[in-house]
Amino acid sequence: MLGTLLEIKSGGTQNMQDKKKGEFMNKVEPIRNRADLKRVEQILSKNPRDLLFFTIGTNCGLRISDILALNVGDVKGKNYIQLTEKKTGKFKKFPINAKLKPMLEEFTKGRKADEPLFITKFKNRLGRVTAYYTIREACEAAHLEEKFGTHSMRKTFGYHHYKKYKDVAMLQKIFNHSSPAVTLTYIGIEQEEIDESYTNFIL
Repeated sequence: MLGTLLEIKSGGTQNMQDKKKGEFMNKVEPIRNRADLKRVEQILSKNPRDLLFFTIGTNCGLRISDILALNVGDVKGKNYIQLTEKKTGKFKKFPINAKLKPMLEEFTKGRKADEPLFITKFKNRLGRVTAYYTIREACEAAHLEEKFGTHSMRKTFGYHHYKKYKDVAMLQKIFNHSSPAVTLTYIGIEQEEIDESYTNFIL
């Protein structure tokens, strides 16, 4: 798989990350259907590392840069994850939920606190380009039609959080967005409502 092959070229990964960041990281969709989400999780479960970073993304709403920056000591034996967001410089703290806690306990067993949480087979910190292709390939294998990437994890969290609580103000705070409108557009709700209006408008 391409995601695995990219690990071999880890030396050039950062340059590729910088060039490609604007190209493919934001122009992606959330995974709206829970059955689709379960299929992607099943595909990723072949590699515990990949399933875990995906689950953190969909359950915590972190940016991929913050997920990949985590060390073992940030999560091992903890009830909360605390970090400073790389993009905003803002402090963030949130509880580790019941789905993630046993996954993290198993994944960090016997590992040192200062190790990167997510590493390649060569013991380097996992890069975002490898993560991107891992997610994209899993979504393709699950036969999802829209465009998906690492940002889809954060958007998936936002989409389902909004669908459950209908609290855009809370989600705006979680994402540190400038307005509720930005949040609704970001998680795909605005486009979904536009699509529904077209579907139901027949003259």
